[in-house]
Amino acid sequence: MPEPVDAWWERRRASTGRTVPYAVGTYFHEWHRYPVLVKQYHSDLNRGIVLSQVPLSADVWLQWQCDAGHRFIATPEEQRMRPGAGRRRKSTWCPRCAEGAHERPIGTGAPAPKRKVGPLCTKTPELPPGEAFVSVCAPKAASAAEPALQARLAARLEWDATPNAIRLREPFFDHLEAWPDLVLADLRIAVEFDTVGRYGLEHSGRREAVDERKDRLLRRVGWEVVRVRLDPLPAIGPFDVTGPSISNALIDRVVDRFREIRGPLFVDAYLR
Repeated sequence: MPEPVDAWWERRRASTGRTVPYAVGTYFHEWHRYPVLVKQYHSDLNRGIVLSQVPLSADVWLQWQCDAGHRFIATPEEQRMRPGAGRRRKSTWCPRCAEGAHERPIGTGAPAPKRKVGPLCTKTPELPPGEAFVSVCAPKAASAAEPALQARLAARLEWDATPNAIRLREPFFDHLEAWPDLVLADLRIAVEFDTVGRYGLEHSGRREAVDERKDRLLRRVGWEVVRVRLDPLPAIGPFDVTGPSISNALIDRVVDRFREIRGPLFVDAYLR
């Protein structure tokens, strides 16, 4: 019989003899297949326990919240067994939304409302698509690991680290620009650094789809993207590099990716 999440967590502590029975990220790959559930789960509703610490087979009551704001309680198995398996409308993952969907009339012939698009930022300079530049809108580094990656790469390659943005042809949210973690303008290569984050599910589900869209927009203006994705994140692009941590060996693999993309003679000209 399912039990409340706090009682389940305490029982797992006692049975494993560990303060944290399951480390953050333990079940990342399993939950990674259910992006809607990743979005609906909030650790603050579940005693601070993050989803990647919960086995998919756990017989435990968890609290979920859908896009409409409905909160409901269900076990991992109940959520995974709802109709659609993540491929149909999102309402199938919320019992209250699913009830409302059945009550609405079908076949009214009314067109679906168009999604509203907000105004584009006017601070992006008028540049040719694909041009690298210094953006006043670019955010600061999200973590201390990004400067560490840049420092290790700068020890191997010499490039102008001033540009922090790339002009796009199509909007990315409300900007006609993208802000990769590293912009290697001479090579026309953008480097992104991805980790699972504090809660073990960053860069998965909906966030992964956003990453893929960003990569497509960059490739459409003549750039290639190399994502450095730390375990347990899988590669999502043809030139991604995965590994357990930032190391010299990982940087060697990144440089090898640059050689694959632009050719060894061109890339080696920038080696220190």
